[in-house]
Amino acid sequence: MTTATDHFSGQDPTCSNAHVGRDTDRVDGRAKVTGAARYSAEFTTSGLAHGCVLNSPIARGRIVHIDATAALDLPGVLAVFTHENRPDLPWFHRDHQDKDTPTAHFLPLYDDQVHYSGQPIALVVAKDPETASYACTLLQVQYEREPHQTNLAAALEDPTYRKVVRKTPDPRGNAARAYANAPIQLRSQYHFAIEHHNPMAPHAATVMWHDDGSITVHDKTQGPMSTRDYVCDVFGFSKKQVQVIAPYVGGAFGLALRPQYQLFLAIMAARELRLSVRVVLTRKQMFTLGYRPAAIQTISLAADRDGRLVSVWHETVQNTSQLEYFEESSVKWSALLYQCPNVELGYKLAPLDLYTPTDMRAPGAATGVNAFEQAIDEMAYRVGLDPLAFRLKNYAERDQIKDKDFSSKALRDCYAQGAERFGWAQRSHEPRTMRDGHELVGWGLATGIWEAFQQKANARATLTRDGHLEVATAAADIGTGTYTILTQIAADAFGLPLSDVTTKLGDSSLPWAR
Repeated sequence: MTTATDHFSGQDPTCSNAHVGRDTDRVDGRAKVTGAARYSAEFTTSGLAHGCVLNSPIARGRIVHIDATAALDLPGVLAVFTHENRPDLPWFHRDHQDKDTPTAHFLPLYDDQVHYSGQPIALVVAKDPETASYACTLLQVQYEREPHQTNLAAALEDPTYRKVVRKTPDPRGNAARAYANAPIQLRSQYHFAIEHHNPMAPHAATVMWHDDGSITVHDKTQGPMSTRDYVCDVFGFSKKQVQVIAPYVGGAFGLALRPQYQLFLAIMAARELRLSVRVVLTRKQMFTLGYRPAAIQTISLAADRDGRLVSVWHETVQNTSQLEYFEESSVKWSALLYQCPNVELGYKLAPLDLYTPTDMRAPGAATGVNAFEQAIDEMAYRVGLDPLAFRLKNYAERDQIKDKDFSSKALRDCYAQGAERFGWAQRSHEPRTMRDGHELVGWGLATGIWEAFQQKANARATLTRDGHLEVATAAADIGTGTYTILTQIAADAFGLPLSDVTTKLGDSSLPWAR
């Protein structure tokens, strides 16, 4: 401690602000650009076996028969797992409740039923990835196909198709009546296609099997603690037997919030064979995972002749899977963004023969606010107001859903600064009137909104005798600069240069944090 005090030179660490809020190189930047940063498919150990997944080409039906004879006869193949010989885990005998969703989600290799195109139906494990991949092509599978529906618009055209109503914030006023009586009305429909994440690093799991029956899991995950809990829950490991390590994620954008099927298959194989196993999904297989759901949104707006909103009516139908009801908060934002006395929201799910959607970059808001802001722009033109002036006329000073003040809101200042910097006053109000030579030029604006979450988290700080500080927490760095931010905070707290601080992240053995 004496050494550390000398290093601080008597500086009061609480007064230091040498790093936070200042530009600096990312502390993990060199590791990423030189290849020193290791991702889930790059950890290795002696005797590592490799798994290759076979996916169903049909969207709905059942597996009549799987012939694995040719694959098993191939030198180097260690095992082929299907629904016929998968381990009899207790997890398969109950409805597994996913911690993030209200219903039981997909169980890999559960039975002969096919629920979506791309569903994993077999895992080949071999001594090397090339043999495993080739052996997968030797599997002979017979299917019995059933009628399927994978198109949201087509499903909604069928009046008998099942739609599931989900809860939304309570209505206020009477949106339908206010709309009918208003002098200026607008009703528009917006269609959003499915979007897939497909980040730079594909999903992969490398499971290290240890002689004592414990495992070290290197998985692509945004939450090592959640992944560890999933593994323990499904396979019956104690928390002391499982360590999940994910120092770098390689892009996820929400796709790595929930455990994906390569993790289940890799751990299943390692547990049965008592070997270390790696399963890496191909770029094509990345399209068999979660995605931003398709959505059809109908927005009805009404205003008085002064341009004040008198009715907001926002209805959305999104797809989910036949396996569970995955939902997003895609309509509530329309009750928050602008002042309006009459608001009604509606949200329904249409189960399709697709895999379950998942979170993707501001889930719900990315599509819901997008559609609503387009409608606001159209309404501004209809009432004859500049889009910025229309937004300011209907500015919301309070959270109208909860009838509370916002913790902070500087949107007016943001509008003013943006308008000044872009020269908004020179913008022509009429569409197709601004040109640069032969090219049409469009200037637009939109308002964004997203929630701020606060959750419990823990961290550990260790100061060595030579004045080096280590900060450690289990949270993952999903690419937003967590390594650098925590290093800056710690350096300022102790009055240290950044070079004397090390940050450790993405390890379930570290202090709990999501």
